[in-house]
Formats: sequence, C-alpha cells, structure tokens
Amino acid sequence: MTKFEVYKDKSGEYRFRLKAGNGQVIAVSEGYKSKTSCMNGIESVKKNAPAAPIVEIEK
Repeated sequence: MTKFEVYKDKSGEYRFRLKAGNGQVIAVSEGYKSKTSCMNGIESVKKNAPAAPIVEIEK
C-alpha cells in the first residue's frame, strides 16, 4: 500500500516521504517548520499530482 510518512529530520524540521507498496521511496518533501505545514504539503500533492503534466527535460 502506498503511504506518506511524516518525520522530523536532523535539523528538527518536518518532512514527508511517499513510499510505494514495495517500500521504495518515490518522493521526498522539502523541510517544514511545523507539522501543520507538512500536512498541508501532503494535501497539496494529493490534490495537484493527478492533473500534473509530464515534462521531459533534455540536456
């Protein structure tokens, strides 16, 4: 089952990571000063990801 994990990093900021059903990390957030902001970040990903376009970056 895919899940979001919320944790505090070494500097005391909140972060989330998105894990696939096999346990592989597929996304990691920026650091947030508050847990509420971190949770809002998760909600933003849930809301906006389904409509996000795929953009290929070529070097």
